[in-house]
Amino acid sequence: MAFVGLGVSGGIGAYKAVEVARLLQKRGHRVQAIMTRTARRFVGPLTFEAITRERVITSQFSPGMNADIEHIALASGLDLLLVVPASANILGKFANGIADDFLTSLYLATTAPVLAAPAMNTNMWEHPAVAANVATLSARGMRFVDPGDGYLACGWVGKGRLAEPEAIVEAAERLLSSKSTLSGKTILVTAGPTYEDLDPVRFLGNRSSGRMGLAIAQEAARRGAAVTLVAGPTPLPMPAVQSVVRVRNAAEMHAAVTSIATNMDVVVMAAAVADYTPVAGAATTKIEKGGALTVELERTRDILAELGAGRGATSRPLLVGFAAQTGDPVAGAKRKLATKRVDLIVANDVTAPGAGFDVDTNAVTFVSADAEERLPLMSKIDVASALLDRIERALAAPPPVAAGR
Repeated sequence: MAFVGLGVSGGIGAYKAVEVARLLQKRGHRVQAIMTRTARRFVGPLTFEAITRERVITSQFSPGMNADIEHIALASGLDLLLVVPASANILGKFANGIADDFLTSLYLATTAPVLAAPAMNTNMWEHPAVAANVATLSARGMRFVDPGDGYLACGWVGKGRLAEPEAIVEAAERLLSSKSTLSGKTILVTAGPTYEDLDPVRFLGNRSSGRMGLAIAQEAARRGAAVTLVAGPTPLPMPAVQSVVRVRNAAEMHAAVTSIATNMDVVVMAAAVADYTPVAGAATTKIEKGGALTVELERTRDILAELGAGRGATSRPLLVGFAAQTGDPVAGAKRKLATKRVDLIVANDVTAPGAGFDVDTNAVTFVSADAEERLPLMSKIDVASALLDRIERALAAPPPVAAGR
């Protein structure tokens, strides 16, 4: 049985939160509702109290509450914070660290997983400010049950309708059941680009933001793994993992990964490591403008291929590579799978809408020696979850016969 904090914010979908509470209870979970001031204009606290048989929290300034600093006490005991419905207002507060009521204070104080089911008018859901807040929260690890299409309370028809209670509860169950499934495992994840300096001003780089690798590291840590993250230059915030190693170029990435990988159960090479670097290294002063500039480049070391060759006849660490291609990525992924001697390639077409660099979504194909699994366009957090599911199954399987290795 899990302890679920059910945050209810203002919106007509608040009435569905009552059904969410009931369904969670039917599955054996303890539920305590936390209602914002505007939520109470749609549903009364007594309704939730009758369903959950728990006191409903409506204010952080109620008499007697400060004896235990209740939002801190509750935060430390939660297994999941579930927000239904999540209004545009509450998402904005969460994203910007505003803590002006019990629910927003609880969100900042808890280390439990957070799942939000947004509901609002179509134009509000599609507004750049809301989209930016959702992207920020997603990057920090919040999970979402996306709103559906349909008839809205405002009379419009479009996206913004609160997901059905059954779908919300299923998503909550998936989060709760995946907790600590990788406890005791060590995972190395690489993320971001590398920058190969030409001079103190310029560099050769790529468009990788690191979002995919950071999502994988974050999801692995949430499942209980001891995660080491080797990150190239990215302005994105680092997830809460055991260790973070920052690098700039391919040589530094190679040194960091090869010094750590042998002690790992899993290595996920999600970083976009430069294939070439200047032969002469970086100039010590700025290269001034002139005529045509010729720069001789040499191949960087193939980190994943070296890890694959270095395993010999063993099956550990489990090796996962990424193949960012243009066009159908599967053929290239199959070649990499064989030549680099790895266990799984995550392939994607960076020219496909919503699946390239520096976006919050991806559409990938998992390519292994015996199967191909194509995933639809989804958030990178969800891709990370699907990948970790595959990794968990691979870790649980008996080691393969080492023929040919």
